[in-house]
Amino acid sequence: MIPPRLAPLLEQFDFARERLTARMTGPVMDSGDGSDTPVGGPLTDEEYLWEPVADCWSVRARAAGPGPRATLLAGAGPWGRDAAAYPHPSPPPFTTIAWRLSHLGEMIALRADHVAGSRSLTRELHPVPGGAAEAVAAFDTAAAAWRTALGGVDDAALDTVGYSSYPHGSDPEDVFVDVVWWVNQELLHHGAEIALLRDLYRARPR
Repeated sequence: MIPPRLAPLLEQFDFARERLTARMTGPVMDSGDGSDTPVGGPLTDEEYLWEPVADCWSVRARAAGPGPRATLLAGAGPWGRDAAAYPHPSPPPFTTIAWRLSHLGEMIALRADHVAGSRSLTRELHPVPGGAAEAVAAFDTAAAAWRTALGGVDDAALDTVGYSSYPHGSDPEDVFVDVVWWVNQELLHHGAEIALLRDLYRARPR
């Protein structure tokens, strides 16, 4: 039985997840009113790594080292995501689709693990996708894991502080319903950013 106050958050997550995946894979997405809006073809590797301005933060081959103003490449595997220890650079670097999608997929995957998994995964153990198709698949896998984790949540869990032990946020100090809300907020705002970058890439000067 889904707790009544969790139901609208689940509906919001499901719609935002489906809409973002469709926005990245095409050929159409839900415009918001149930009608189909063309989005073109699937996200390409060139578009995934496109840097529309100078000194972007992105996903990079680990052998190449971090980009401008970054001090490390986060994640595991042959690719990493530009990062820096606190305090972060100011003003914040502009980030590519690759950076935003990698961050989003990692954040959701790790939170799923720290709610209903081993509760041991860290950013250093999470692989960073080097290509668009891999990144979209990783996002979908993470979103499915998070949705499965929420399927086991009851009303008492929503009020439990530290129900999520995700170590890269305030989860250990937050009631779980606030964490669920925060994940939706991350999906909505990064999804909107990715959609806008797709529009800008399509309209870029040739």
